[in-house]
Amino acid sequence: MVQIVPSLLSANFANLEQQIHLVETAGAKRLHIDVMDGHFVPNITIGPLVVSAIRKITTLHLETHLMIENPENYIPQFVSAGSDTVIIHVETTKDIPGELKRIRSLGARAGLVINPPTPFTSVEPFLSMINHLLIMTVNPGFGGQKMIQSALEKVRLAKSAAQKYGFPIEIDGGVNLVTLASAVSAGTDLLVAGNAVFGESDPALAFMDLERRANA
Repeated sequence: MVQIVPSLLSANFANLEQQIHLVETAGAKRLHIDVMDGHFVPNITIGPLVVSAIRKITTLHLETHLMIENPENYIPQFVSAGSDTVIIHVETTKDIPGELKRIRSLGARAGLVINPPTPFTSVEPFLSMINHLLIMTVNPGFGGQKMIQSALEKVRLAKSAAQKYGFPIEIDGGVNLVTLASAVSAGTDLLVAGNAVFGESDPALAFMDLERRANA
């Protein structure tokens, strides 16, 4: 089953608990948490304290996407805060095998993410070491961007390794009712959706509609 993963980047932070419970009740299994530092990407979002607060109000799988420089300095804090999966960028991590191993040693699942301009060959050597692959379909930093369709080719390139090693392929960026079909047909397992869920007047209904169409 293809899963829609609501991205809290687009949620109303003044009512975050209510927003989470809306999608949880609608059937969401996971939440996507974007951590931005204002250096690797031109935006600043949240830190471990907010992840810890989220962990206290939901049992959903929390996947924490570290869009930050020097992620190795913060991995323990985000695992301790309650992240079930920690996803690090191939573009920022100095010792990818070592950090993937460290994430797992701390008790979380280890993921790797690749940006649209980065060639797929940058992640290929590490596909046997990961529990999760995130392919950005926009340039990271802000929600509400248009999907870069050419980035879906990385999903196709990753499919055989995903089947061999048993990790899901996730995309993040520009997922909506229009782009859903091309993302699913490429072989995506998990689709991060921010504005397409929380930007709607009824996030629960929007989530259910996206997931229903993804599995039609």
